[in-house]
Amino acid sequence: MAQATKKKPVETVIDPALEARAAAQSHFRTLRLGTPFQPRIDALGLKQDWYSWAGYRAPHSLWDEELEYFAIRSQAALFDISPMTKYRIEGPDAEAYLDRVTLRDVTKLKPGRVHYTAWCDDEGFVLDDGTLFRLSPTRFRLCSQERHLPWLLDSAIGYEVSVEEETEVVAGLALQGPTSFAVLRDAGFAGVERLKLFDLAEFAHDGAPQGTGKVTISRTGFTGDLGYELFVPADKALSLWDRLMAAGELRGIRAIGYTALNRARLEAGLIVANGDFTAAEHAVRTDRLRMPDEIGLGFMIDPDKGHFNGRRAILEARAKKRLRHVLVGLEIEGNIPAEHAIVYYKKGQEVGLVSAAMWSPMAKRNIALASLQRPYGDTIVDDLWVEIYAMRELQYQKLMKKAKVVQRPFIKLDRRTADPPADS
Repeated sequence: MAQATKKKPVETVIDPALEARAAAQSHFRTLRLGTPFQPRIDALGLKQDWYSWAGYRAPHSLWDEELEYFAIRSQAALFDISPMTKYRIEGPDAEAYLDRVTLRDVTKLKPGRVHYTAWCDDEGFVLDDGTLFRLSPTRFRLCSQERHLPWLLDSAIGYEVSVEEETEVVAGLALQGPTSFAVLRDAGFAGVERLKLFDLAEFAHDGAPQGTGKVTISRTGFTGDLGYELFVPADKALSLWDRLMAAGELRGIRAIGYTALNRARLEAGLIVANGDFTAAEHAVRTDRLRMPDEIGLGFMIDPDKGHFNGRRAILEARAKKRLRHVLVGLEIEGNIPAEHAIVYYKKGQEVGLVSAAMWSPMAKRNIALASLQRPYGDTIVDDLWVEIYAMRELQYQKLMKKAKVVQRPFIKLDRRTADPPADS
């Protein structure tokens, strides 16, 4: 009888060069996180124009960045803000703790209200700005651009307070534009007309398999227009999206990407961390650090408020006139945006840099935000110029355009603060 012979296992030989090449190309397979609204956004993303926002896949534009901008100003625009970092801060000492780490007086923030604030390191340099929502006497939500959990936890030592990041479990939408109130009303959010600017309230939302949930709606936004922000548990996100889109169909609701939102926020004169100023934790050079007064946030500081992070350094810099920079709004001649242009005094002395710029369809002006060295932009506001390189027939042409310091916001819309809001 024939005996079966045992076969010798085949050894796999890996070519080191191929292995190295595969490793070098592995970044193409790196997946970005999806927000709870990703299935709806992917279905609308005709341009496939994505960027990474805090590790999430977010759209620069979904269909047409120009029309997306006009959706904000003439209809209702829906923008996914889920990647925004969110912290739940609660406990008996939550108010005292937040009053200690943020600039504004938290004792004046009542339940059911929101305020815009910022926080600094011990040297008084801005770490970030964001919004603080007071959901109850002992419960808050802090929203920001950057992640600060280790710093917040270290700062909480000695306070009876819990700090927990809830970015992944809470989905967020910004609904902005003149018909935004009407969309919410038609969606069945009874009582939303009572929300004044910076008010918040909870509303019933029945869309999840397990039954009725809650959505928190605040009359806030980043566009300078009538608008709202909505926060809901992640498992109820899609039902909320569908509810809003169905209610807004006849009022022209449109999903938008960041490019359109960025244009609207510039018209409103609002700043972006690591865009218009460098957050202190990210600054490599010391001359990139900014105090609140240097980026237009000095209004947040009450000298009579008790101790808060950076207080001594900020007040000392004020007293000794050590504030070296000022962030200003500029109006520039012509219609060519001056983004990242150098600002000169008398066409020869470099005095600052433009951080954001656009031709504003609403203001009918060429506008910009710029960080200038004092006293330029502060006491010296004349004879300022920007250096723009414009593409003309496949060749860059250097243009020197006159600029003047102007007040922000560049546009001011009455409907943003109207009470009750307009029923467009």
